[in-house]
Amino acid sequence: MSDTGNTRKATSLHKAEFDPILKKYVYIGTALLMAVTIVGLILVPFWLILGKIYIDKYFDNLYCELTTRALHFKKGIWFKTERSIPLDKIQDLTFHEGPILRRLGLSKLMIETAGQSAQGMADMSLTGIVNARQFREMVMDQRDNITDRGHYSSTTKEHVKQPENELLPVLTEIHKTLQSIDRKLDKR
Repeated sequence: MSDTGNTRKATSLHKAEFDPILKKYVYIGTALLMAVTIVGLILVPFWLILGKIYIDKYFDNLYCELTTRALHFKKGIWFKTERSIPLDKIQDLTFHEGPILRRLGLSKLMIETAGQSAQGMADMSLTGIVNARQFREMVMDQRDNITDRGHYSSTTKEHVKQPENELLPVLTEIHKTLQSIDRKLDKR
């Protein structure tokens, strides 16, 4: 990644661990969901036999890492998902514990980003992270560190950190143009 001519690599700050109880939550939750549908009811016996193997592999493929620049997440067995969310795009990390999650000692972090497509919906959710509240604080602190220092993107930096003596001629020219437009409108 290039950042105003310098190559800077993101440094890993924390690799999140997922609670093994998450396996139980997914196993039982999927079985219950299947039991309430006609097609799923037929598949429940297969799930009860093969579901544990599937969940073990799925759990082994879960990965979440906070770096100095982004939050990286990977999951999946057949259909793999990899996401990298730049920290400066994260608007909020909502902490959610429903009664079942709380009973199992789990929680869900829902990540909302700038420019997400559906209003009020999470862009990504992470269930079962060990010490989720602490992880949330680490992500938010690192996001604040980045945004407070003005490390958005190289194009944004050029505009934000432009010295005042370079802006003055541009602003003067804009002012003259606006005055010219105003005079032309007054003649009409």
